[in-house]
Amino acid sequence: MESNNFIAHRRKCDNKDQTVQEHLIEVSLICRRLAEKVVAPDAGELLGLLHDFGKYSRQFQVYLQSATGMLNPDVDDEYMDANAFKGKIDHSTAGAQWIWQRFKRYGVQGKLVGQILAVCLASHHGGLIDCLKPDGENGFSNRINKDQRKTHLQECLENADDAVLSKLNDLATDKFFRKFWNKLVLLVAPEKNESETIKQFRLGFFLRFLFSCLIDADRIDSADFENLGNVRFRSKLPVDWQIAIDSMEAKLASFPVRNEIDTARREISDQCKKKAESSQGIYTLTVPTGGGKTFASMRYALHHAKKHKLDHIIYIIPYTSIIEQNAGEIRKVLERDGDEFPWVLEHHSNLEPEAQTWHSKLVMENWDAPIIFTTMVQFLEVLFGGGTRGARRMHNIANSVLIFDEIQSLPVNCVHLFCNAIQFFVDHARSTMLLCTATQPLLDDLKFGEDKGQLTLSEDHELVDDMTNIFEQFKRVEIKNLVSQKGWTEQALGELTVTQLKEKGNCLVIVNTKKWARKLYDICLNSVDEDSLFHLSTSLCPAHRKKIFNVVRQRLEDKLPVLCISTQLIEAGVDVDFNSVIRFLAGLDSIAQAAGRCNRNGNLNMAQVYVVNPQDEAIDMLHDIKEGREKALRIFSEKDETELLDPEVMSLYFSYYFYERANIMAYPLTEKQAGRKDTLLSLLSNNGRNIGMEKNAIKLQQSFKTAGKAFKSIDSPTQAVIVPYGDKGKEIIAGLCADFEPAKAFQLLKEAQKYSVNVFPNVWRQLIEAEAVRPVQEGEEIYYLDERYYSKNFGLSTEIVGEMDINIG
Repeated sequence: MESNNFIAHRRKCDNKDQTVQEHLIEVSLICRRLAEKVVAPDAGELLGLLHDFGKYSRQFQVYLQSATGMLNPDVDDEYMDANAFKGKIDHSTAGAQWIWQRFKRYGVQGKLVGQILAVCLASHHGGLIDCLKPDGENGFSNRINKDQRKTHLQECLENADDAVLSKLNDLATDKFFRKFWNKLVLLVAPEKNESETIKQFRLGFFLRFLFSCLIDADRIDSADFENLGNVRFRSKLPVDWQIAIDSMEAKLASFPVRNEIDTARREISDQCKKKAESSQGIYTLTVPTGGGKTFASMRYALHHAKKHKLDHIIYIIPYTSIIEQNAGEIRKVLERDGDEFPWVLEHHSNLEPEAQTWHSKLVMENWDAPIIFTTMVQFLEVLFGGGTRGARRMHNIANSVLIFDEIQSLPVNCVHLFCNAIQFFVDHARSTMLLCTATQPLLDDLKFGEDKGQLTLSEDHELVDDMTNIFEQFKRVEIKNLVSQKGWTEQALGELTVTQLKEKGNCLVIVNTKKWARKLYDICLNSVDEDSLFHLSTSLCPAHRKKIFNVVRQRLEDKLPVLCISTQLIEAGVDVDFNSVIRFLAGLDSIAQAAGRCNRNGNLNMAQVYVVNPQDEAIDMLHDIKEGREKALRIFSEKDETELLDPEVMSLYFSYYFYERANIMAYPLTEKQAGRKDTLLSLLSNNGRNIGMEKNAIKLQQSFKTAGKAFKSIDSPTQAVIVPYGDKGKEIIAGLCADFEPAKAFQLLKEAQKYSVNVFPNVWRQLIEAEAVRPVQEGEEIYYLDERYYSKNFGLSTEIVGEMDINIG
């Protein structure tokens, strides 16, 4: 077989072949461009040239020809059952072995260079491998020393195209080795007084970045060969930020200035624009809730991206429930009919397929859009999740402005991982971070920060000058501490709630548990008109919650009575304005967020947020809330009520809270997860507790694969169940229960995410025992809820709450 006849892919629509040479060279050029972001273009090109080097083997060619019908099972002796051999013919190790052999001759330094590149190559199909396995076995050594009769390296070298071999030899030189080694020295920064944990994490994270470049380059070239129309949907850098800036400035100029709060919002926004001219780094935007930070932060990002010629703005939001609201506001401002590409991409689990164009599908795969709105869950999955799907997007975080909305919602167990990752992007990948909230956590001053990682904020990092005065201007609520030693009875809480509704016209009560949300609803039902009473919790599916939000907002606007009893899902970024708020005792940051839903637009001279503690509240398993309550009580005992929302008091609260929780900030792992009690940070850095770890060794010893499997940004093992809410919910369930059609089922499952509720294991067991859930198809693990267990008021229930309408099953 002539070398230029070796095939990498065969296109389904017209049986056209892409040769191995074409694929390797195309991927190498894309990967080179992507790796330029961390000043490692030659490394990117090498990875691209070697990633599918194993496809030059005869065994792989026979497999591909069998899979695509080029070989006939009845005629060709070489034919193999492609389904039986799928994923079993190794074509990724040959390139890894070549690069390892090429550089290990330079001694320990060369071995580290070779190992970083070889791990990327060996991992490019299944996700990053373990350099050290949990039991201490050397996973890298096993892979790199794999029998060449199985990796086919020598055969591939004999079969490879001269153009590919020539490029490899031109790149993999002494000069490349020295340059790449100097890059690693810059990363490790031996002159810096940093712990081994932080330095080793950074090396491993740099490897993951190169891996991201390779994965995306490979997937782009493969997809664009298969679908010729893709190319016209790929965005064309650089972005002309001035177009978006003009639209944003015109919108901001149109906002009316009706009162002091409008004046203060404009002042905040103007200061953000002014600070956008500053150098890149890590900045904070600390403004009160209702301070207009969505537009102010985006204004900063647009001007900053233009100033520093950046590629993306990524807006990270804590909860899916508010992503559509924020993305929608920005989309309305920036997007116009006739735009070549949309400015805004939403990436979260609730995107409906009818809202997903071919363009948005393509750019979602790798976040290749000017402005991306995503959730903290998705963002952390990109940085630390296993496999290849999330990691593929990572390189597009470089050359970007990242806006973190409500940064205090960062999961506590991810704090050190997050800080180390963010610092890498700022120091080594030309990114700028903006941490937005009314309640700034102290991510630059952590108890174990020097050893495990913390943020280094830029000089003059706060975008808003005279923060104390700004908070004073927004002081439109008072916190009233009504916490009692014995706790509030159900009757007393009901009376307080109903009294506030009658006196103030509307009232929001925020509780810590679903149980209390339902209990208080039942108590108030005797005294309040049902049309005025609303319940919100995650027992309602997203579509149901959205409808209730819309009704509540409209009633508030029409000045009709509203009593809304909600779990804390209403606190982060939900734009509602109540005359009175009652908050069950929680962390001071939660109380401040609750205050942001009260007198938000300054319609009253002053309003009150009442903090109460129920007698009977089961929160022992809710560690974040329990610790937050204790530290809030400490602040209550030390500070006056009038000071509770001041930034300085919030900093004091976080110093108490973070000090108490310092031991869980490195993401603790169990013996089952890691083979011993350990942390995810350790697995992704020096792996000090692994019995196979060699001290002071100049090599990578991370357990990447084990860490990726163990990582969940929200540590809650929930089970999703589709609920029969409204005609649409029932229609989706009926469609999934009907005869299985893959394309239709995929579409329905996408839609079903708005009609699903996630339940914890104890609730799931009760539903199973009650026979309230059933699989949509025999043997499937997708379940729907019997409609008798879904209430129009409370959503999913473990008891029968309604009548059977129709039998869907």
